[in-house]
Amino acid sequence: MAGIKSIDDLFLHTLKDVYYAERQILKALPKMAKAAQNEQLRDAFMHHREQTQTQIERLQQVFEALGKRAQGITCEALNGLVEECEELLDEAKEPSPVRDAGLIAGAQAIEHYEMARYGALVAWAKASGHKEVVQLLEETLNEEKQTDTLLNDMANKQINPAAAKAA
Repeated sequence: MAGIKSIDDLFLHTLKDVYYAERQILKALPKMAKAAQNEQLRDAFMHHREQTQTQIERLQQVFEALGKRAQGITCEALNGLVEECEELLDEAKEPSPVRDAGLIAGAQAIEHYEMARYGALVAWAKASGHKEVVQLLEETLNEEKQTDTLLNDMANKQINPAAAKAA
């Protein structure tokens, strides 16, 4: 994080990080949907892909509001989380409730990362008086929280019990 001397610098750095992350998630979600055995899980991943496209557009609006070009910087944390999902698919080659449980856990790890990032961005935007971007970021943060809740409910009510029986 060389060159970060102000909260605005930190905000922009993190904004670039999350912009990269969202674009990687956009690529990963169809693979996760294809790998899911449970139809509701597949649908949830594809619905979140649509949301992610809208979230990317919101981030572009944030960059525009700041007078900056929309660009990402490599997010090693997100790359690692996506890699964990890919490793799961390598290890659990056949569709099953167990693989679906692992996919949900991987997706929730990604959601939690995003919630942490968006939460920080909202706080910093408020502190810096960037009122025009707070609403955009809060909208995305709320969507990420809703997705996490949906995945959690699906895991607890369907996927995890089915995975436990499959063992």
